[in-house]
Amino acid sequence: MSANPGTTSFSAVETQPWETLQRDQEVLLRRQLNYLASHSDFYRAKMKAAGVDLAAVQTLEDLSGLPFTCKQELRESLGAAPLLGLHRAAPMSEIVQVQASSGTTGSPAYVGLTRSDRKAWSEVTARGLFACGVRPHDLVLHAFSMSKGFVGGVPIYQGVTRVSAIDIPIGADGGADRLLIAARDARPRCIVGTPNFLLYLASIASDVVGLPATQLGVERLIVGGEPGGGNPAIRSALEQAWGATCCELMGGTDLGCVYWAESDDQRGMYFVAPDHILVELIDPQSLALVPWTEGATGELVYTSLQRQASPVLRFRSGDHVTVTAMGGPGGRTTPAIRCFGRTDDMLIVRGVNIFPSAVQDIVSAMAPLVGGAVRVLADFEGHTTQGNLKLLVERAPGPDTQADAQAARQVEARIRNALSVKAEVHMVRYGFFAAPGAQKVALTLRQMPDING
Repeated sequence: MSANPGTTSFSAVETQPWETLQRDQEVLLRRQLNYLASHSDFYRAKMKAAGVDLAAVQTLEDLSGLPFTCKQELRESLGAAPLLGLHRAAPMSEIVQVQASSGTTGSPAYVGLTRSDRKAWSEVTARGLFACGVRPHDLVLHAFSMSKGFVGGVPIYQGVTRVSAIDIPIGADGGADRLLIAARDARPRCIVGTPNFLLYLASIASDVVGLPATQLGVERLIVGGEPGGGNPAIRSALEQAWGATCCELMGGTDLGCVYWAESDDQRGMYFVAPDHILVELIDPQSLALVPWTEGATGELVYTSLQRQASPVLRFRSGDHVTVTAMGGPGGRTTPAIRCFGRTDDMLIVRGVNIFPSAVQDIVSAMAPLVGGAVRVLADFEGHTTQGNLKLLVERAPGPDTQADAQAARQVEARIRNALSVKAEVHMVRYGFFAAPGAQKVALTLRQMPDING
């Protein structure tokens, strides 16, 4: 069932009572586990090694007795049987689409979609886009990357068309100038893209098209793909730069394009895929389940419920979140979250867990004392150091370097007070870091760049 433009949710599933959703999820879970038992060599072998009988899982509570699936297992699976891995559970003759991760840690991770999977991805992505404000017949300027098979490309396009909106598929790879010219010519109501790239587009709009971003007709900014959308300072800067409302969404290559999305209440991203994905919250240290209650924190764990080609079972996402609401306006009943970091981004500095996104939140809020852009310099092996937290921080606009020492001291003090670690700040010129584009912004550097060049 699809929504009409006056409603706040795209599907009736999003407003079903939580208890009803859980009963339906149990039915879907049993079907999915039966499917895995008969179609997945990967999960048959994994469960046999763990001494687990999938047929014994009858309730959502039983699911917690199954082992987790980790990202490294999927990488090894893909390496053992390219293109789609040992965990491919549908014949290649039924695969109609292949998507890829950004491949920031090596070769991209590929996932396959059957016709049914593709339909499900489009449906759930449409729910997320609708929650964020896309409506039928809207013009949507596509500023995520359209190349390399990323899920922000073709799957977002498919979700936009599922809403019955009109995608303008320029893509970040088409270049900032072309995107801004399209914005001037088409005056789209919505733009989708990464937060840092949309900030950059706004900063050069007057130079490129002779108009500030606030005069390009955009009413809704829909951001995702990297940290920043939930950062109050970055969000405020985006909304002021464009004169538009900013909403955040989140997904991932292994499960779908979008399955968390913010609504007009802006309390966090609501889960929009309860009939396609089962989500658990766990303590990342003890691995115990964490109840879904407002204020709870933990790591998200996902299980596919209707997936054919590349299903996952109790997949540890590495996304660390805070639950910001349980249900919301318009009858929404699912949890809402903010993501504050990822396991593979986390650094341990003198025994303190540090997420680069938390550093970004602090420094970006210190503008105009500093420019707001920051990178964490992790010039050590692995993720643990007994040294100080090293940061490269862009100074405020202008050539004056006389205030660098004082600005660095203030950043160091703010980091120490907020994160309980000693920081070592190196100031760099404004605009030192490459302008955002098709690639996600990497907040961590592994070696010191030439900051005097």
